[in-house]
Amino acid sequence: MAVKILEDKCIGCQLCVDACPYGAINMVDGKARLNEKCIGCGACIEACKVGAIVGEEGVEKEEKDVSAYSGVGVFIEQRDGEVARVSLQLLGKARELAAQLGSEVYAYLIGNGVGNLTEMLIQKGADKVYIVDDKEFKYYRTLPYTKAMVELIKRTMPEILLYGATYIGRDLAPRVAQRITTGLTADCTELTIDPETRLLQQTRPAFGGNIMATIETPNHRPQMATVRPGIMKEMEADPLRKGEVIPVEVSVDEKDMSVKVVDVVKEERACVNLEEAKIIVSGGRGLGSSEGFEVLRELASFLSAEIGGSRVAVEEGWIPQDHQVGQTGKTVAPELYIACGISGSIQHRAGMSGSKVIVAINTDPDAPIFSIADYGIVEDLYKVVPELIKELKARGLEGCK
Repeated sequence: MAVKILEDKCIGCQLCVDACPYGAINMVDGKARLNEKCIGCGACIEACKVGAIVGEEGVEKEEKDVSAYSGVGVFIEQRDGEVARVSLQLLGKARELAAQLGSEVYAYLIGNGVGNLTEMLIQKGADKVYIVDDKEFKYYRTLPYTKAMVELIKRTMPEILLYGATYIGRDLAPRVAQRITTGLTADCTELTIDPETRLLQQTRPAFGGNIMATIETPNHRPQMATVRPGIMKEMEADPLRKGEVIPVEVSVDEKDMSVKVVDVVKEERACVNLEEAKIIVSGGRGLGSSEGFEVLRELASFLSAEIGGSRVAVEEGWIPQDHQVGQTGKTVAPELYIACGISGSIQHRAGMSGSKVIVAINTDPDAPIFSIADYGIVEDLYKVVPELIKELKARGLEGCK
């Protein structure tokens, strides 16, 4: 939401300063002033007793010449010099969208010591890589990264800008949208171009996943969206692709550093990488207990598969949150998805319907999961899964120890 302080009405009471959770208001010459930390949360509007702060309905909106914008941009998320898989998936989608629009693909790379990634980004679909490389960007921090992205957008003026719907993407994209006054569609599962209007059609689940909403941004640029990992297809690297690497300097000062990274402590735990798994064996309410997952883990060991779970399985404490597949969990698209004891609510189907082959095992012949399954087995999973394991053993396969 756009926020504006009406100077002629401000009485300098400082109630808004105390109310702002982001330190986005300073007092200058006895009047309240917004700084770059504002995210448009509206806390100051409620705190002001004299009506000196107004929201978007009271702010004259900036008219943008949308025809001046072109190109499809992708925020390249990286940690410790390793590019997030979703960013490469988005480069592939950006290449497809840019082909329809007759424009270029821009990759926005922010970090420290990440110049070695530029060639790979070009091979994966970028025409131009804009790189902000500085020690201040070694670790992700909201305000410095927001400032860098705003600078990149002002410089390149992309028509479309995509982020991964990750912890970083979901934090960064709304901040950028507020700063440049544009729209943002979160957690998209499909992106298409309207051939008549050339607008980006951004599709996402709505109302608890019961409908799919398609959203457009006709009057502001860039058209921005966060996209769930595992939805889009990554391009094969083309070593013959040529592109341009453009260094960009972004200066940050003390006001951009509200957070200081003192140390980084990595939690030691088993990595669950459902988004990149080729085979997933998932369990739901039909397992009946956490012990049921031991049976699935044995099957998964023969298939070199990851273990997934439904929301119910997570809420019951049978399996950790990072194994959850579905609208409120992870979106996956493996080559093989085996759903054991999962009824198939629309929320769960939204997270795995892109799987190449779906096998469903359930005692209820009317379970919704069968409507999207390639192979359905109406039987008790505790009879079926051991038989599958027995057959795999008979074929000479060995499970992981």
